[in-house]
Amino acid sequence: MQTRWPWISLLLAIIVTISPLGRDVIYSAFFSSEQLSRNIAKPMFFIGLAIMALIVALEWLIRHIIFRRRARGAMT
Repeated sequence: MQTRWPWISLLLAIIVTISPLGRDVIYSAFFSSEQLSRNIAKPMFFIGLAIMALIVALEWLIRHIIFRRRARGAMT
């Protein structure tokens, strides 16, 4: 592991966002002409965004812990 950046989960988040289902949720949440559709899709979008952010933070934390353990183990 060379970097602490959570590139796996960021790549997964980008793929989900640009997929047809992700684009449909974004369109329904922000660009739909029906208020009911926007009211249903906005919470789905923000929940998905929060889940993706949580996964990115979790991967970063795991990578950070592994990086510190390997650095500490190399010194002894």
